[in-house]
Amino acid sequence: MLELFLSAFVTLFVIIDPPGCAPIYAGLTVDAPENERRSMAIRATVISGAILFGFAFFGRGLLAALHIELDSFRIAGGIMLFVIALEMVFEKRTQRREERAEKVMATPDIEDVSVFPMAMPMLAGPGAIASIMLLMSKAPTYSHMLAVLAALVSVLGLTLLALLAATPLMRLFGDKVEAVITRLLGVLLAALASQYVIDGLKGSFGFG
Repeated sequence: MLELFLSAFVTLFVIIDPPGCAPIYAGLTVDAPENERRSMAIRATVISGAILFGFAFFGRGLLAALHIELDSFRIAGGIMLFVIALEMVFEKRTQRREERAEKVMATPDIEDVSVFPMAMPMLAGPGAIASIMLLMSKAPTYSHMLAVLAALVSVLGLTLLALLAATPLMRLFGDKVEAVITRLLGVLLAALASQYVIDGLKGSFGFG
């Protein structure tokens, strides 16, 4: 169970990427007062958590309703996560997030960024949704499910801390340290994504 918790924690931490979201959030809320920045960080974390918990509990039923085999979803999810990993290694993911943030800041009518783009799609994006569904599919008992959900809560807690401390963190670490961390996490995610694909292929073709 500890192994599943650690695997889930690493996967979700890499996908949600609290260190990568912090500078984006700092840029989006640069003109907001401190209390409003704090409120938006809390709302973004709660909303993204609700979305991910919803897919954790009901995602498998959705697949069944669509007549999609779990192994097929493992392969598709693994490929998608591998693409995200490549984007992280080559800094494409950070660039896309920054472009999305610039579009939001260029629209004066949008003041509250907690729902868009923070909760969706930055925190509870397709990669995070696919990951939580895949992880829950590997949990055979309620205790294992609790381990996965505990990992999700832990990552969301770290994400909230990162958002709350976004501005001082940016001053402390700077862009270069963030780029190094993002690349390292990308390599780790690529290995995890490859394992998802391998597991899906084994299940599809009946290999041990």
